[in-house]
Amino acid sequence: MIRLKNDKQIDGIRRSCKLLSAMYRELIPMVKPGLQTIEIDRWVYDWIKKAGGKPAFLGYGPRKNPYPASICVSINNEVIHGIPGKRKIREGDLVSLDCGIDLDGFISDQAVTVEAGKAAPELRALNKATAECLYKGIAAVKAGDRLLQIARAVSAHAKLGNYGVVRQFCGHGVGLELHEDPQVPNYPHGSNPRMVKGMVIAIEPMINLGTGDVEILEDGWTVVTGDDKPSAHWEHTVAIFEDHSEILTDPLD
Repeated sequence: MIRLKNDKQIDGIRRSCKLLSAMYRELIPMVKPGLQTIEIDRWVYDWIKKAGGKPAFLGYGPRKNPYPASICVSINNEVIHGIPGKRKIREGDLVSLDCGIDLDGFISDQAVTVEAGKAAPELRALNKATAECLYKGIAAVKAGDRLLQIARAVSAHAKLGNYGVVRQFCGHGVGLELHEDPQVPNYPHGSNPRMVKGMVIAIEPMINLGTGDVEILEDGWTVVTGDDKPSAHWEHTVAIFEDHSEILTDPLD
């Protein structure tokens, strides 16, 4: 069931989103070669708690294997849900950061891919194209139109660069819970509800340099590309109104 939000709820989600983007503005310059990913996670946890929020990802998921960190840090062939640990970021890595904040019960969700040091031209091109896919998808958001217009816009732009579009994972409703209906795919398939006032959705293209196929590692969380080629991931939280849409998270590119 799609949960429509009223203006007061959207304002609460907006405040959570602005806080999340403020965190990213401090975090992104720190993502450099030599940094351990666990250091990112510890910094994020402390920042969110000091700001009066809760890490929305920490403890999320199945009771037997909840997500163990406050942020997902996915490097190169890791598409999403990379668990922070002792791994050090290297020169030229693509580092995807995905995080959410629970602020007074209102949930934000945003992702950005950072180029650590000087990345190879093909990786810079992939990252740029993925961010463009995100904004192509956002441009397709319009009350009264169908949800799969977003997917068509994302996949069409990805195809221009012969990139692989991840199909097994997608965007989603967000705001009162981390993952809500509807699913927001990045290629046209599945249900196609009409976009209406009060919907708040996370649009998040996951675009690969090679195949769109992915696998899940034994940790039950980390998603990697099927051919071990790099991936990029960008995400915004977007609210839909009668006559416009609003990106609730701030631009990070």
